[in-house]
Amino acid sequence: MEASRDISVIELRVNYSETDQMGVVYHAWYLVWCDVARTEHLRRTGMTYADLERRGIRLAVGEARVRYRQPAKYDDLIQVRCWVRDLASRRIIFGYAIDDSASGRLLATAETSLMVLDQDFNWNRLPADVAQLLPVAADPVRL
Repeated sequence: MEASRDISVIELRVNYSETDQMGVVYHAWYLVWCDVARTEHLRRTGMTYADLERRGIRLAVGEARVRYRQPAKYDDLIQVRCWVRDLASRRIIFGYAIDDSASGRLLATAETSLMVLDQDFNWNRLPADVAQLLPVAADPVRL
């Protein structure tokens, strides 16, 4: 699965420490993978969290939702797709699809809603130049 301008893709290998006693990935790791994918998605647009923070902008997760479909297991190679689902002046909603790289099976889908805050953690507005770097993409899978 290749990245497009609006949908980025990262690849990760499931580490043994990410699995539980049943031999499958512990559920909380999917949110960690989404965080890694979102950070890389921002980086590919030309900005980083550090760039935003230098401008006094904070992006804080206000909501997170994961739908688990198939288990990932130790040593699986997975891909995490990330895109912007919706953009408003004070909120960005990101979508995610986590796939098994070898089979293409959809393992999980997720969504996070990030609040735009200032350096004192009060509501803030997303600057227009930043918003322009985050085009909304159609969902490539049903979330």
